[in-house]
Amino acid sequence: MWLSERVQNLRPSGVRKIFDLARSVRDPVDLSLGEPDFDIPEVIREEGIRWIRKGFNKYTPSGGIPELREKILRHLRDKGIICDDVIVTAGVTGGLLLALMVTLNPGDEIVIPDPYFVLYEYQTLLLGGKPVFFDTYPDFAIREVDLKSALSDKTRIILINSPNNPTGAVYSREELELVARLAKERNLLLFSDDVYDHFVFDRAGQRTYLGGLYENTVTFGGFSKNWGMTG
Repeated sequence: MWLSERVQNLRPSGVRKIFDLARSVRDPVDLSLGEPDFDIPEVIREEGIRWIRKGFNKYTPSGGIPELREKILRHLRDKGIICDDVIVTAGVTGGLLLALMVTLNPGDEIVIPDPYFVLYEYQTLLLGGKPVFFDTYPDFAIREVDLKSALSDKTRIILINSPNNPTGAVYSREELELVARLAKERNLLLFSDDVYDHFVFDRAGQRTYLGGLYENTVTFGGFSKNWGMTG
């Protein structure tokens, strides 16, 4: 089978390598995927069954059911996130791919804190972009000197994931304000992957969202992690 050059240039995922290694280990502890250890709440399961039985199984608008989009929009605004519209996608992964497809040109750079979710790199490379990583070790913090060193004339996007996968780090308001300030100074786009935002238990009512600090931010979120609906 002939494969495109863009696919041939991708290297295997580190997560998949871990899967292969785990097969040779007896009773391994699986910390590889963000898979909830609880089932979908009963009320959500029953609601889904109810709509299936009512015949709600046909194509929906490509951007999502209008009533759902409106509720998500209100939910985001209640958290202080600046947003004009919402679209519903097949998970955050699908949303990121669509967003990259409409904003990233071949050769454009996207700046990402390291450690990072592996798919950010692969999606960028698949579309002909260049992922540029900056170091947050040893305390997984964003420092101005490191972020600035990663920026160039080709930078198009800064992508922030908080709480972070895989570290679990939650960036402070000061760190997010730093990112927003540098993005504004250079007229960059910000991508904010907030899929784990419900898994913060020590800052009730004090969460800062990147989408609330800078209007040129695309915010991503999902139902899968919060409600055990990854399938």
